[in-house]
Amino acid sequence: MEAVMQINPGASKGDIRQKVWDYLERMGLADFPRPVHHRIPNFKGASEACAKVSELQVFSKTSEVKVDPDRPLEGARLSVLQARKTLLVPTPRLRYGLLNKIVPPKEATEAQLRRCCSSLGMKAFGVPMGLDAKMKVDLLVVGSVAVSEKGYRIGKGEGYSDMEYAIMVSMGAVNESTVVVTVVHDCQVLDIPEELIGSHDVTVDYILTPTRVIKTNCQLPKPQGIIWMKLDTDKLGKIPILNKLRALEQQAGKDVTLGADRTTADPVTAEPSLKTTQPKRQPRWRPRQNTHLDVKGASIQDLRQEKKRQGEQKTKKHPARVRKESGDNGLETGKSQEKVKEQDSQEGKRKARYLPSMTSIYIEEIPAELHISELKTALREIKATPLKLFWHGAQHWACLKYSDLQAADQALEALQGLTLNGHNVKVKLAKVQQGEKNSVETSGTPTPSAVAEIKVTSN
Repeated sequence: MEAVMQINPGASKGDIRQKVWDYLERMGLADFPRPVHHRIPNFKGASEACAKVSELQVFSKTSEVKVDPDRPLEGARLSVLQARKTLLVPTPRLRYGLLNKIVPPKEATEAQLRRCCSSLGMKAFGVPMGLDAKMKVDLLVVGSVAVSEKGYRIGKGEGYSDMEYAIMVSMGAVNESTVVVTVVHDCQVLDIPEELIGSHDVTVDYILTPTRVIKTNCQLPKPQGIIWMKLDTDKLGKIPILNKLRALEQQAGKDVTLGADRTTADPVTAEPSLKTTQPKRQPRWRPRQNTHLDVKGASIQDLRQEKKRQGEQKTKKHPARVRKESGDNGLETGKSQEKVKEQDSQEGKRKARYLPSMTSIYIEEIPAELHISELKTALREIKATPLKLFWHGAQHWACLKYSDLQAADQALEALQGLTLNGHNVKVKLAKVQQGEKNSVETSGTPTPSAVAEIKVTSN
């Protein structure tokens, strides 16, 4: 099958990445999260491609599968859990170790397994595994920006998949017989020149797309461990687990000499983020007010004080008109107050008449450490995004507004069993009388006191 994108002679990995990202966005093939630039891109049809993982012969023989945490691989993670196999997921950017073992609840439902595969679920149900953990992984599923039918792979440019593979080789968790699979859109399969692939790059054995299963028969060898000469102290500082691994290999008598430190690089040719800092911006010079005079010899401060005095005199001559609030026996005040209340009541009824009818769902017992952005992400992942979200994290609850009862019922079904940061939360549908409904919606954000008057029942 001919590639839909042609690579220009002399193109770099960065050029190929940019071409793929642009094409996915331009052709409407990209999926959430967007834009896909600088990511392992999610694409339309990713779930169909991931479903082919369980069809591979190696899948039935393995018990432990490592799948990268990228969004387009969510379906692959689900296939592993559905088959009751051990799912291993790398920690983001290797900051807190190497792998997390995803342990779903006992007798987990389909919905709970799906949540375990999401970004929040991997945090909530992940158990860290260190370098001393005993494991034998026969199948790895990695994300890619571009890949060739010969098995040459290009990631997003940060090298974490290559690093994870090399560390697992050092642990004895993988070897040359370990099968590496990638999941991409058909348009991401390109003719990548072999000279772009380095000794540290991981090649793939199978490519899964929405329409094809490609066996690459790649001839290039996979990395045999960490190539320390390609690293420096800056990289070790960002990935703490490398320091521990380096110490272990040094004790074993291996050469762990690092490459040149970036701090010693020529500042002219160094990366932009590592160049010497720009000179500090000089503060604007402002003259002192009491030392500058106008043409008549008066200081600016004196002129301002004079202007202020003139304004006070003008106010005394023309005082602001005050609405009459008092009368004989207080009758004028009472009439004014009744008139204001009547006007406010009519205005509230008029607003309520034109406000769209919405149905509310309340989430209670929200963890104190949860941020509103995490709740929004969880709602997007289960396709339960509301029209409005009223956040009361300090009181451990939130209110979700949906267009009608049908939309709220669908959202309520998706929210059942919702877990946030490892805590189970209560989800309830609010059923209100018309008068109560108007009183809540007219005010905008419902208050805790208003919520207390609402009859809350479980669906």
